[in-house]
Amino acid sequence: MPVATADRITVILPVPFTKTWERIPGITIDGTILTIDPDTFFFRYENPSWLICDWQRVHDELLPAAESEDLTIEQLVLDFVRANARPTRDPAEVLSTAHQVYAHMYRDEHLQDPGLDFVPDGTLLMLRECATLMALNRVELDGHISNVSPAWMLCAAARVVYDLDKATAEVLDELYHGTWFNESRRRESILAHAALGGRLVHACQGAPNQSGGCIVPFGTDVEAMRRELADMRLPWIEQTLAPLT
Repeated sequence: MPVATADRITVILPVPFTKTWERIPGITIDGTILTIDPDTFFFRYENPSWLICDWQRVHDELLPAAESEDLTIEQLVLDFVRANARPTRDPAEVLSTAHQVYAHMYRDEHLQDPGLDFVPDGTLLMLRECATLMALNRVELDGHISNVSPAWMLCAAARVVYDLDKATAEVLDELYHGTWFNESRRRESILAHAALGGRLVHACQGAPNQSGGCIVPFGTDVEAMRRELADMRLPWIEQTLAPLT
């Protein structure tokens, strides 16, 4: 449970969220208005603070950037975040920024790649919405999971919200964690995530066991996070799947 009573989160997005997110306790959808009750939605909500950069600046200045023999894209992102990131305690601002990031990352043109002909209809929308909500998750540098909601449990949440069978939900999960199985898309993901403070490491499970995951900054103790997740994974998955019972 969250550690303290928190104000409701309300954000107006450019497009409506899927109405059936209301099956997840704590979420209300009214057209383009997304409202979250943190005390109901989160399993933990201990540190509602994040780093963000202006998405338009990331889009215009960083996405066209090219690495060299001496400078990796990861270092480009770290330098950009150090120079441009600012702290925020406004979760609505994080959600708005995340929606812009993932609308770009999970855009329709990617499905023109014949290597993605297996992707089920509606997958891009699901990835955009799940990832937007996942942006509120947080892992501290010591590996402690401080903010976590059903959106962390991507596979389980998708089964509830989108009426997916287990196999289709696992395809969604693998697309998210596999960063689209393509180097140029992985590269774009790293650059785009500068807008969310440079979350560059996929701290995800090593097997398709519905544990979901979180994108965390460099320097995070991922092994400590995985040990904590191993202890909490089953109860969190059960709570996420509860609307199906």
